[in-house]
Amino acid sequence: MPRIVMKFGGTSMAGIERIRSVAARVMREAAAGNQVLVVVSAMAGETDRLVQLCREASALHDHKEFDVVVASGEQVTAGLLAMTLQGMGATARSFLGWQLVRASGTHGNARIQTIESAMLDEALSGGTIAVIPGFQGVSEDGRVATLGRGGSDTSAVAIATGVKADRCDIYTDVDGVYTTDPRIVPRATKLAQISFEEMLELAGGGAKVLQTRSVALAMRKGMPLRVLSAFEDVSGTEIVAEMGAHMERNSIAGIAADRNEARITLTGIADRPGAVAAVLAPIAEVGISVDMIVHAATAGEGASDLTFTVPRASLTVARSAIERERDAIGYAALLTDDTVAKVSIVGVGIRSNPSLAAKMFETLAERRINLLAVSSSEIKVSALIAEGELDLAVRALHTAFGLDAPTVAAGAAA
Repeated sequence: MPRIVMKFGGTSMAGIERIRSVAARVMREAAAGNQVLVVVSAMAGETDRLVQLCREASALHDHKEFDVVVASGEQVTAGLLAMTLQGMGATARSFLGWQLVRASGTHGNARIQTIESAMLDEALSGGTIAVIPGFQGVSEDGRVATLGRGGSDTSAVAIATGVKADRCDIYTDVDGVYTTDPRIVPRATKLAQISFEEMLELAGGGAKVLQTRSVALAMRKGMPLRVLSAFEDVSGTEIVAEMGAHMERNSIAGIAADRNEARITLTGIADRPGAVAAVLAPIAEVGISVDMIVHAATAGEGASDLTFTVPRASLTVARSAIERERDAIGYAALLTDDTVAKVSIVGVGIRSNPSLAAKMFETLAERRINLLAVSSSEIKVSALIAEGELDLAVRALHTAFGLDAPTVAAGAAA
């Protein structure tokens, strides 16, 4: 029997009526002859509520106890969905993260190590629908450990690979992956297929459809993914290892927009080997990822300036980490800016067509959008710009690269 994992996000689980709708979808898959595992998020807004309670209880709370509290949201929805399925006549049961998912690393941002699949295999073989809370596992010391924001996506992919599922379906409040955020560009186009590499870059560039870690894990394990609407029965987007050679498609798959950026600049750093490492090491020690990096030396002065970006929510912690090491680093000034954003073009065509980057910069220049920093990979080019210019930049690039959906002429046949 085909084995599938279905993952439902917080908006899908927001209340009993929506949970009943999810249960009906699950029942249809089971009736079609599939062995079904369901991974669920907490109800929409519930994790934020629990986080706020932790902050009110103690500003400097214990991260292990924090995980105990915030993991409870997914436990509630798992139990409610299992009850609802039972009420519909299905054989269903809920599991808990600590029974299945072994994790390690920092509490609040743990990494999945292994999936204990024996109980799941036994349940599925007996015709039981397994319902599993996402976002959580058990740490090496036996404590509940959560996986960070969006961790339920990663839970679903990890469980799918652990039980050797045929595919993993991610149900969200959108009906697929679009060429950009439709809220910014109403004429954005839904993609029937996208490669793992492109989806990874879009997710890393700010697209919120899937968590970056979940895409990376699916790519490493070769787990087929689909992004589907939790509310409509329409085709979604397949995320595949390789795009079909017969498919004709734009060189650029999409435009990503990310407002979660902050810029840090250090001036007057000694221009010597190890200077950049001395700055970035303390940031890495507090678990903050650095994105765009620009290092420029001042000719003849033996000094340099270093600019890089961090997640906006991590700016205060990153600044404190640097200031604690000021004597060791040695810098003249530390400047920060949390009014920046990142816009990226993503597509496998960038590998073989250097003119695409030039077209991106020309398009932004025509709109008088100033570039604060630039970075690139094989399939992505990103520019840091003022946040207030982000929507204009996305719309301009989307049009320039021919991604706008065609306009239906008035009176045209449906």
